[in-house]
Amino acid sequence: MPARTVLGANYPNPFNPQTLIPFTLAADGRVSMSVYDARGRLVRQLSDRNFAAGAHTLRWDGTDDSGRALPSGTYFARLRDASAEVRTTGLVLVR
Repeated sequence: MPARTVLGANYPNPFNPQTLIPFTLAADGRVSMSVYDARGRLVRQLSDRNFAAGAHTLRWDGTDDSGRALPSGTYFARLRDASAEVRTTGLVLVR
């Protein structure tokens, strides 16, 4: 178990039609994972719930919160854990 939360690199990257975003929690707690576009606008909330300590993976299918397909581009997954630490990784969507 890591001493701190770890946000891994998504795979595949670049991706189409979906990508997996791995993370590992050092302790049980609430995890918020959101996807933002290159301008910093929230496009999708992937998670806002409790997870047990250990390894987890979330899937993003390149759509926004309304289910609309987003255009090709660079996006950012932001993970906030129960300790309020924030980690970010880049996602490249190619349509």
